[in-house]
Amino acid sequence: MKPVVIAAALSLLGLPVLAQQGTPAADAPAVTKANTTNPPNAADVLFEHPQMKNVAPGTTLSYAYLRRSGIEKAPFGPPLQDQIRLKIEPGSAEDNRNIRVEMFSGMNRFPAGPFEAMPGNPVMTLFLEHHLQKLSGVLKSNPRYIKTAIRKALRDKAVVTPVQVDFKGRQVEAWRIEAEPFLDDPNKERMRGMSNLKYTFVTSTSVPGELLSIEVQSKDGQGGELLEERLSYDQNAG
Repeated sequence: MKPVVIAAALSLLGLPVLAQQGTPAADAPAVTKANTTNPPNAADVLFEHPQMKNVAPGTTLSYAYLRRSGIEKAPFGPPLQDQIRLKIEPGSAEDNRNIRVEMFSGMNRFPAGPFEAMPGNPVMTLFLEHHLQKLSGVLKSNPRYIKTAIRKALRDKAVVTPVQVDFKGRQVEAWRIEAEPFLDDPNKERMRGMSNLKYTFVTSTSVPGELLSIEVQSKDGQGGELLEERLSYDQNAG
């Protein structure tokens, strides 16, 4: 295990942890309103639920990743399309798994894992850690400040909506979680127009690992794309 990488990723949101260029990114699943009430807390859904319980050892979960930006001089770098793969092995108990990670390929490879005895899906915190690292560099800001804003938004301000999503030819119940951490930030004028960054997660217990998609998006006043970053479960891979 690589404790520095794991600690950075799993401490991103300051929440209790359950345990320790390639294929184009797929579009996030289309969502429609479901007949469900009493939505749960967003942080609980994303970081406290045993998402790996429904993933059989021997499975490989694949996620398509996309990042692109239309900001002049490309501070986020060139568009990036790649894959994150989680190779699932038996854990120390029925509800947890050991997980080996392939985060991107070739020159894009990002060190991550392995994770041992994980009940939760580490791909969410790995995505957010990578996002935070790039965003703080572009904004020339303290990553701790950005992390705190995202953490507070998911804990206290997120909108959790019951939806149905298309999954392998059928409709399944899911949650859509939306947060805009920087709309009222006192330092939003320093965010290069990206104070409207919106974070959207779609999760479902009917999906292996539960995560269907993450999208981070910001547009300027004319609809120009300042940042789009997506992670989507590859329904054809597992």
